[in-house]
Amino acid sequence: QGQLVESGGGLVQAGGSLKLSCAASGLTFSLYTMAWFRQAPGKERELVASITTWSTNYAASMKGRSTISRDNAKKTVYLRMDSLNPEDTAVYYCAARPTSITRLPNVYDYWGQGTQVTVSS
Repeated sequence: QGQLVESGGGLVQAGGSLKLSCAASGLTFSLYTMAWFRQAPGKERELVASITTWSTNYAASMKGRSTISRDNAKKTVYLRMDSLNPEDTAVYYCAARPTSITRLPNVYDYWGQGTQVTVSS
């Protein structure tokens, strides 16, 4: 059974940066697409970025301000976010699904518990 544990969230001033980490266990990590989602209060959860072993994908809201990366040896996926603004305040979730299985964009098999990111103005 796969488990995902996020870390790195916190309080940051507008214009600042944060790097989130998500450590996976119980998965053949290299065979999984990893993703970061976020959910702000009163809003639906939305995709921020996803990464396979060979490609990355970014949502428009964070494109150009975020970088997703992975270390297959450490079974960890990262999300670096720059030029943060208060609208980026949300709980950020890590998610995983097998790369070989085609699913709807937001359907993932495993989810972390989330890490809070708060951007102050």
